[in-house]
Amino acid sequence: MEITGKTAVITGSAGGLGKAMAEHFAKLGANIVLSDISEEKLAEALKDIVSLGAKAIAVKTDVSKEADAEALMQKAVSTFGSLDIAVLNAGILRDGLLVKVDKQTGKVASKLSLANWQSVIDVNLTGVFLTGREAAAQMIDSGSKGVIIPISSVAMHGNPGQTNYSAAKAGVAAMTKLWARELSRFGIRVAGIAPGFIATEMVMKDMNPEALKKWEAQIPIGRLGKPEEIAETAAFIARNELVDGVVLEISGGVKI
Repeated sequence: MEITGKTAVITGSAGGLGKAMAEHFAKLGANIVLSDISEEKLAEALKDIVSLGAKAIAVKTDVSKEADAEALMQKAVSTFGSLDIAVLNAGILRDGLLVKVDKQTGKVASKLSLANWQSVIDVNLTGVFLTGREAAAQMIDSGSKGVIIPISSVAMHGNPGQTNYSAAKAGVAAMTKLWARELSRFGIRVAGIAPGFIATEMVMKDMNPEALKKWEAQIPIGRLGKPEEIAETAAFIARNELVDGVVLEISGGVKI
């Protein structure tokens, strides 16, 4: 796919990986549809994208809400005439062990709360389902032979302290491969990215510092990934029409 002139929707794009991908697609000449839950951060991101010379809009979206997902993808088509690239990136962290045991008593001191489980599943899994479904619907109805790029994670293999996140990202990987088979007859490709530990605001701020140091020490290349490296991968998927039905692990060699 030639990216210039195409329309790219990126969820969770007010910061972090999402913003890096939006900036990269903007530099390649795409029309950009920013999407996030914070209007203030979206406004700031929109200014940055427009400053790159791209045509862009920002749509406040809670990806876990069906009406919001529908409205987002409809807005992309009504504004720019097509939907060609959908990067399903929005996600949150609510880390915690399944059960935490008091070392002195040997008894369970706390449990991963249902609220923390559900919030991550709602955004990281249901949100990808809803935005992916609506992207596919708009691509089919508008005749666009586009590409859907769900963002999974190497945590899909199971990362201690991330029951909720790992389960959601494994689900995203499964949906990616399934959707590629279902949507191929419409000329729509689906290929995902499973980043390793990337130096984003969410990782640096929300992840347990001890756990982050542990994993950083085990990255074969010796450093965290850069958001720009994931952005380049998303553009590669969009451009290369042989990439379909796979989840690319971009991790610096980390194996969980």
